[in-house]
Amino acid sequence: MKEPNANEEDGMSGKLLSVAIPSYNSEAYMAHAIESLLPGGDEVEILVVDDGSKDRTAEIADEYERKYPGVVRAIHQENAGHGGAVMTGLRNATGLYFKVIDSDDWADEQAYPKVLETLRGFSAPGQQIDMLISNYIYDKVGAAHKHVVRYHHALPSGRVFDWDEARHFRKGQYILMHSVIYNTEMLRTCGLDLPLHTFYVDELYVYVPLKAVKRMYYLDVDFYHYFIGRDDQSVQEQVMIRRIDQALLVNRLLVKEADPYAVENVHLRRYMLNYLEIVTTVSSVLLLKAGTPEHLKKKDELWAYIRETNPRVYQALRRRALGRILHLPGRFGRSVAITGYKLARKIFGFN
Repeated sequence: MKEPNANEEDGMSGKLLSVAIPSYNSEAYMAHAIESLLPGGDEVEILVVDDGSKDRTAEIADEYERKYPGVVRAIHQENAGHGGAVMTGLRNATGLYFKVIDSDDWADEQAYPKVLETLRGFSAPGQQIDMLISNYIYDKVGAAHKHVVRYHHALPSGRVFDWDEARHFRKGQYILMHSVIYNTEMLRTCGLDLPLHTFYVDELYVYVPLKAVKRMYYLDVDFYHYFIGRDDQSVQEQVMIRRIDQALLVNRLLVKEADPYAVENVHLRRYMLNYLEIVTTVSSVLLLKAGTPEHLKKKDELWAYIRETNPRVYQALRRRALGRILHLPGRFGRSVAITGYKLARKIFGFN
């Protein structure tokens, strides 16, 4: 099926915000994501990207398009994976700003109007920002306390700022796809190109554009509900181990596509190095937990790739505490690394 083009006459130009919803076999939950965005009215276009689904996802997307013409658009494509669906959404976006919400997540009804009001204030030429950051909620099934990731200790709130004013990010406080809304044109021109048929590309989505981000605004509201609880979810640990080759591909692309030492701002460089550290740590710990000779070899190959591709990044990661722990020898060393990872996951609430 032909993919619509954002430049075609579709009556949806001049939107404030485009929201892409990558959807693959999402019939059971995608309506919640779409419904949470409908209160944005005509200012928001909702791009439901049906990624070659085998269930009723395409039919549901078409139903919403018929019911909300000019607001919801159904885009159908052959299966290309999460990254392919995100890039399709970006190519078709007509909004000044661009957001991705996964089909099993949703926007918070109280925070949503505040987000739109803020973006409206940065819609005039010369006043636009590159990135709006807001909080997100780990909506984990069975958890009595919903962990919220906030940035008020790391970023100035309620005004435009640049990387010179960014302070220290705590562990578990990283900027994720859930927390960002990008300027659409900036995102299109920053060099982002997500690989097809690959999970975990959200790490590239929030890392590669950083070098092009100059003007930022932190809105201290809990906007994004990040659902965790499906057995087949990509962030479930056993699923991640099964898909470890895709995680390793993304890890390598992070090292290759955006060099922290190529950016002038020291605050941004520090953040990028910290982000690479946590991604590489998770990859390494998952390989240690799998524990087979093949997995342990892949861990060594990952670190060898970092050393060969960017020796300065390798040295920076290797001499940090996590880098040293990950290279402790033998079963005892693996046990220490895994125990530390479990403790961090419990404290910071990540998967």
